[in-house]
Amino acid sequence: MNKLLAMRLFIHVVDLENFGLAAKQLGLSPASASRSINQLETDLNMRLLNRTTRGMSLTEAGHHYSEGCRAVIGKLDELDSNLSRATSETCGVLRIAAPSAFSSTDLANALAAYRDRNPRIDFDITNYGTDIDFIVGSYDVSFATKRQTINANLVCRALTQVEYCLVASPGWFASNDNPHSGTEIPEQEIIWSSDLARAFDITIGGIKHRVNARGSMVVTHHTTAKSAAVAGMGIALLPSETTYEEVDEGTLVRMLADSTISCSGSDISIIYSGRSRLSAKVKDFIDFVVDYFRTSN
Repeated sequence: MNKLLAMRLFIHVVDLENFGLAAKQLGLSPASASRSINQLETDLNMRLLNRTTRGMSLTEAGHHYSEGCRAVIGKLDELDSNLSRATSETCGVLRIAAPSAFSSTDLANALAAYRDRNPRIDFDITNYGTDIDFIVGSYDVSFATKRQTINANLVCRALTQVEYCLVASPGWFASNDNPHSGTEIPEQEIIWSSDLARAFDITIGGIKHRVNARGSMVVTHHTTAKSAAVAGMGIALLPSETTYEEVDEGTLVRMLADSTISCSGSDISIIYSGRSRLSAKVKDFIDFVVDYFRTSN
């Protein structure tokens, strides 16, 4: 027995004082409606309605039960209405997971642009440097690289690539030879971030060279790598956008400035649980982000 349906039917029968009309409003046959009320009374082990050939009336138990049914169904209808309204409006909190480097560069710019358009949206952002469980974390939307393990039940759409560069402090350059090609990069001096692959390709003048980071320092966040580079501890592989201020100030110097770097972990995709049951705010954010990076690229 569907007890909630039986409770709704009971209220309809009480209000209309007619099984046939109550059944019709709920899309049931009169016989089915009568059986549902009988099953409800059996389940409760009490009579709710006095039935005669001339009509029906509530028993004392039926009167109390009808009041309780109205309260329960009213709360459920209110909950459904509030939830429907909340999920159909572009407002509330978006829970997002993203790689640390991406959060402080391209994602920050995209969030600022989205917030300008939707000021009623707030963000709850989790930054990560290694693997993260996107499902257990209950995130509305996640961003990931190819290095993250993506559950097959999630939708994964490629967005963009983060531009990386090599930087070191003026002090480091004063104590070491300045590389002029990929083969001259001292691999043992590279400060490696664990969210990137140790091996990366650097292209200079059309010539590609594979570099294998073998430095003595491994970090989980690019800000630590940057601080270490500023302190003269080695060469940092960093998102280019995070180095502009230090390069302008002279605390970091770009190495092989005309080079381009390709590394596993620089590609960014957006991850979510499919479109069929997403709230309006999540759908709108996904559409905006995809269009934002498609335009930017």
